[in-house]
Amino acid sequence: MMQADYENNDLGILYPYEDLYIYYLQGRVSTKDERNLGEYFLGNWVEDNTSFLFFSSPAQEELARLLKRRDDLDLIDDYQFTYKEWQGSGLDTLSIEQFLICPPWLEIMPDEGVIRISLDPGVVFGNGLHPTTRDCLRALAYTAREKPFYHVLDLGTGTGILALAAAFLGGKRVMAVDLNPLCVKTAIRNVGLNNLDHIVQVAAGRAEDCMKEPADLVLANIHHEVVARFIENRDFQDGRRFIISGLMRSSARDIKDRMEKKGLRLIREWDHEMTWYTMLFQSG
Repeated sequence: MMQADYENNDLGILYPYEDLYIYYLQGRVSTKDERNLGEYFLGNWVEDNTSFLFFSSPAQEELARLLKRRDDLDLIDDYQFTYKEWQGSGLDTLSIEQFLICPPWLEIMPDEGVIRISLDPGVVFGNGLHPTTRDCLRALAYTAREKPFYHVLDLGTGTGILALAAAFLGGKRVMAVDLNPLCVKTAIRNVGLNNLDHIVQVAAGRAEDCMKEPADLVLANIHHEVVARFIENRDFQDGRRFIISGLMRSSARDIKDRMEKKGLRLIREWDHEMTWYTMLFQSG
């Protein structure tokens, strides 16, 4: 993904882009195709057999050349948003527990004892605003206070925000995994922004591919179906802890039952308006 040059907009606020131009295609645009999409190309969000191409400037010519080369691709729709509209209100600082989540275009020094996480979400969702992300950060802080963790596995890392927080809280080796190539690129950039390349490794892959990955703490803020498959196949060794989120009420009950059948106990639970649930489990 192209790195942004942060410039002042009309309000004097630093944003990486003024506008986003999004093209929704039937078919998968490959990494090879991306190399020919021009200087304003920002990223490609692949979802099943569809692709969302993001640009910081209109790209009808680039798109026409792509469709001419790839007759198996079809344009379904196109959209235009301001970057602020796309990211909602997540363009300012956000304080959760001891963390100050801050866009890199804001030069803010945190107070003593506060951990600054520089986070450029790019065009990926995961700026810390969603209640499951916030509760995962609270769960991480609680877990670190109770007992140190060293090897961390973050499934569905998105922007990398939870992997970064785990590293800042004492994780010595953090594996951040996401199936989406655009999330992987975004997370790698955020790891570099925080100078955590020596601790956090970002990889493309499925949660199911990480069954044997050693970890004394597993983070999983992902879909219920993926969590369920992971639980069924994971070896739960004594003393391991698991923070599971991204769950609504019925899904949370199901995951709790599955974990208890595997011999894990619920340590603590967080909920947002009795809708979104985050749970901390321990084995043994």
